[in-house]
Amino acid sequence: MTRDEAVALIEQHLAEENLRKHTYAVEAVMRAMARRFGENEDVWGLAGLLHDLDYGQTKNDPERHGLLTAEMLREKGVDETIVNAVLAHNDKAPRDSNLNRAIACADPVTGFVIACALVRPDKSLGTVKVKSLKKRWKEKRFAAGASRERMAIHEELGLERDEYLAIALEAMQGIAPVLGL
Repeated sequence: MTRDEAVALIEQHLAEENLRKHTYAVEAVMRAMARRFGENEDVWGLAGLLHDLDYGQTKNDPERHGLLTAEMLREKGVDETIVNAVLAHNDKAPRDSNLNRAIACADPVTGFVIACALVRPDKSLGTVKVKSLKKRWKEKRFAAGASRERMAIHEELGLERDEYLAIALEAMQGIAPVLGL
């Protein structure tokens, strides 16, 4: 599957603009993580882009979230590596590869980074620093939906928190106009 085909699926299945932006953010973080680990950026990027494809249909049925996406992707002949990563992002497949571990921690960190940008006076990703991300990490009430436990999966990748946050922040700053921040 090409990125253009994946974007067409996103536009077809995800009506909410913020959810589409989330998938673009996860794609950017996944591409940056692929570069960090010397992996295939296209594979990792597609996994990030497609991970929430079924969310519009399953947001009220979390047990099905990911499973419907897996079915759709298999019908389209998408590589099983990507399908497994989609399933792993919410514990429906084992985190038995760096790809599967990376998507599990890339998903929540995007919301966390965006929350950090939105509390700034300029509401800009460009002025967010890793230091402020680290400070906010400790505030359990801040961006409470961004699971610190899920984000801590970066440790399973052998990444220190500073490096993990820097990778995510830089990746998202690189697509700030797409994210509207």
